[in-house]
Amino acid sequence: MEFDRDQFERKIADGSIHVGVLGLGYVGLPLALTFVERASIRVTGFDIDERKIDMIARGETYIAHVHADRLVSEAAKRLFAATTDFSRLGEPDALIIAVPTPLTPQREPDMRYVEQTARAISSHLRRGQLVVLESTTYPGTTDGPLRQILEQSGLRCGQDFLLAFSPEREDPGNQKFSTATIPKVVGGVDPVSTEVAAALYARALDKVVTVASARTAEATKLTENIFRAANIALVNELKVIYERMGIDIWDVLDAASTKPFGFMRFNPGPGIGGHCIPLDPFYLTWKAREFGIATRFIELAGEINLSMPRYVVEKLRDALDGHGKSLRGSRILVLGLAYKKDIGDSRESPSFEIIELLLAHKAVVAYHDPFIPAAPAMRSWPSLPPLHSVPLTAATLQSCDAVIIATDHSTVDYELVAKIAPLVVDTRGVFRARRDNVVKA
Repeated sequence: MEFDRDQFERKIADGSIHVGVLGLGYVGLPLALTFVERASIRVTGFDIDERKIDMIARGETYIAHVHADRLVSEAAKRLFAATTDFSRLGEPDALIIAVPTPLTPQREPDMRYVEQTARAISSHLRRGQLVVLESTTYPGTTDGPLRQILEQSGLRCGQDFLLAFSPEREDPGNQKFSTATIPKVVGGVDPVSTEVAAALYARALDKVVTVASARTAEATKLTENIFRAANIALVNELKVIYERMGIDIWDVLDAASTKPFGFMRFNPGPGIGGHCIPLDPFYLTWKAREFGIATRFIELAGEINLSMPRYVVEKLRDALDGHGKSLRGSRILVLGLAYKKDIGDSRESPSFEIIELLLAHKAVVAYHDPFIPAAPAMRSWPSLPPLHSVPLTAATLQSCDAVIIATDHSTVDYELVAKIAPLVVDTRGVFRARRDNVVKA
């Protein structure tokens, strides 16, 4: 018996469809809860991390912007369950993959999580299932390696099961948009896969945008984040140029932003963070080499953004020299581990690179972040020592030789910082007026 599209779409329409979400992180957990809350659809979450499963069972959250009350609601109690038992992958009608896609140390795609998940699905795949990949990847993943692994089950894509790609578009901390309200791009490996996957998402999300193919959807996600990475690199380079000219980049951006057309503002910073912008461009540059194309513009943007933490530390060292101090042995307080303001997400945060560089220079480093009480272990910086957030008090600031503002959290008392700290390196444009003890970087 081949895939029964009519039966599948009837289940979507009447809400009896059963969805499985593989990977209950920053993408998977909000998506699972959105299906439950917006469409009253039963969802089983799968994850290899027993800690997450136990916390969900207790109604506790491990993601700051996913409130615990969503996990203890009547809908969640009735319709949402999480498990580490991947032998149950044959139960759901639709399987949505939302696992990490990091880079190797050589900055090439690390597809092991997708491949491991695909093999687990293949072992339990049954006729009539829809599989959707949401993890960011290079064009050709869904209809290439993913399809090949799934077809090792003996089932045929497009006949026995359907396959599509729909890029996640999560933006932690964004109060204007949520999983439910961000338009959802969907592209299948064939027209039927596109249409059925779109129908599933449309049951819970406000808007679904279908595209010509899975490869188009994969390229869409990369394009969005390469656009951001390139423009951030541009303002970071301008920051360095204008600083040499005695021009404040923040004044320039404020003025340029008054133009009602032809300009889109991006702010400089100490580097780039999050799971998307630091990683996604390199997925395309790696794939482009297969076609004999050198992505010079994209790679240059990556080089500029990756150089920013070192630029910040150099500015700090120069400023300390001006105060008659060496970076070696100086007590440095880093304000903010999160990769952007007012969230507890530290993935790929440039703060970790800054801390590593400071430690390499034999500085004494502490950090304060109201959203991250303990620094998590990071794949990209495995050798960093355990760190815990210190209180931001007058005594803490008095004990420092310098403070680096790496993340501009709204809850920080910056006036206290500027008043007490002998030296402040501001990477986020917090202090607009000139202050004798503030250096912009």
